[in-house]
Amino acid sequence: MAPFEALYGRRCRSPTGWFEVGEVALTGLKLVHEAIEKVQLIREWLRTAQSRQKSYADVRRRDLEINVHDWVYLKILPMMGILRFVKKGKLSPRFEGPYQILRRVGKDTYELDLPRTGAPLDHPPPRG
Repeated sequence: MAPFEALYGRRCRSPTGWFEVGEVALTGLKLVHEAIEKVQLIREWLRTAQSRQKSYADVRRRDLEINVHDWVYLKILPMMGILRFVKKGKLSPRFEGPYQILRRVGKDTYELDLPRTGAPLDHPPPRG
C-alpha cells in the first residue's frame, strides 16, 4: 500500500490518470498539448496581473534625494533587539530622531550625528 493511499484511503491520481475508472484515458500528445496551452494561458494572466500591480505601485514612487546636513529619522528594526524603550510590540516606536546627516559614506549609506549616550546603534547588513 502506498503512503498516499494509506493516508487518504484512495489511490493517487497522477496527471495521466485524472480520468475516473471506466472512462477513456486521455493520454499522449493531446494531453501534452492541452497542458502546454493551459500553462501558456496562466503565464499570460500572471504577466498581465504583474504589469497591472507594477503600474499601481509606480504611481506614487519617487526617487529619494537626501543631502548632507538634512534631518532624517532612523528606522528602528524590531528584530534587532533594541530594548532601550519600555514599550514592546505594537506600541513601540518605529523611528528615532531626527538626526542630522554628517556625510555620505556610500551610495545609500550616510553617517548620522547620533547622540553619544545610550547603547551604540550597530545595524548589521540585511540578510539576502
